[in-house]
Amino acid sequence: MNRKTILLVFGGESSEHEVSVLSARNVYAAIDNDKFEVILAYIDKSGVWWLIDNIVEDIVTDTAQQLVPALGSGEFRTTPDNKSIKPDVILPILHGKNGEDGSIQGLAQLLHIPIVGCDMTSSSICMDKLATKEILESHGIAVSPYESHRSGAPLPDFQTVTQHLGSPIFVKPSRAGSSVGVSKVRNQQEFIDALAEAHRHDEVVLIEKGISGRELEVAMLGNPPDHQASAVGEIIPGDDFYSYDAKYASSSSSQSLVPAPLDDNTALMVRNAAANVYELLGCSGMSRVDFFLADDGILYVNEVNTIPGFTNISMYPKLWQANGLAYGQLIERLISLAQ
Repeated sequence: MNRKTILLVFGGESSEHEVSVLSARNVYAAIDNDKFEVILAYIDKSGVWWLIDNIVEDIVTDTAQQLVPALGSGEFRTTPDNKSIKPDVILPILHGKNGEDGSIQGLAQLLHIPIVGCDMTSSSICMDKLATKEILESHGIAVSPYESHRSGAPLPDFQTVTQHLGSPIFVKPSRAGSSVGVSKVRNQQEFIDALAEAHRHDEVVLIEKGISGRELEVAMLGNPPDHQASAVGEIIPGDDFYSYDAKYASSSSSQSLVPAPLDDNTALMVRNAAANVYELLGCSGMSRVDFFLADDGILYVNEVNTIPGFTNISMYPKLWQANGLAYGQLIERLISLAQ
């Protein structure tokens, strides 16, 4: 049997570099080597691509070959040896800038190599939380009430903002993930500090109403119109909110409930909403759609993650495992969906 060659790309320049490495290690371990030949492409924090042999805790590239794309040819070349690497599929396990924002998806398009997951356009839209909100709002879909702030604009006043959004509010970069740069704000000084922190990650910042309710997530799989929604999962933050540390720190007390304890009608409503959002935003392959189910029963779309985490605690593979799709089978299915 001829094995497909998979270029597993991970690491990257974003603040989520370490999460990407953890996810990629799990994916690499789960891939069926009888069906796939896996080539590892590690992107260091300066953006250089390296051909490496294994995913270890401390990746050293001193003796590694660099990977350089040969546009239009369906291949990469190594340097300095000038060896040809011709993957059948690119599997990106990347997060944040130059990973899930359409950059690598555009590169795959220019290389003429199929890539797992969303295309360049939907990746770019979903990475931009402000653009996502504006599109969903235009279709009558509820999103968390918000304002935005651009770097260099006059600083908004906390009291004025909370007259519209209430208190507390959340401040977050428009284009970042894993809760990087996100702050919960209750006063003017916290607001000023939170804006500065969020602007370290993006020039556009979202200021959102704090929704009192439950955090729900749905894993999406497939290429519309043949896409599926998993069971609904629920996040119980072990901290004040589901921060980066609450997600990934070894000391985190956060919990994930799979399936979420919901009545059948509510679960169906959330799953249908996820499927609708996925198709509306042009997603394909995979995504995780996150919601707030407010105490008053309103379902708000929080965000859409086009390359969800694959760490040991990540919700996306857990949700599909609960649906009877084992980790290795999930990866195989994702590879089959590449386009």
